[in-house]
Amino acid sequence: MEFDMELDARKLSCPLPILRTKKSLSQMSSGQVLKVLATDPESPKDFVVFCRQTGNELLSSVEQDGEFVFLIRRR
Repeated sequence: MEFDMELDARKLSCPLPILRTKKSLSQMSSGQVLKVLATDPESPKDFVVFCRQTGNELLSSVEQDGEFVFLIRRR
């Protein structure tokens, strides 16, 4: 899937991946898609909660070789 911006949050522990995601999304327009790369094992759960609380849409959450890739559409 295509995305408009990419955020590398690998090797960062909670809450930094979420905080950096929030900052990146604030710089984007409604409807744009952010790709986030993370390695924190709590990331999948954290991003589900973050998107539910903020109204952003979690389009996909995939694990690839110990890394997580999230696609989030800004509300």
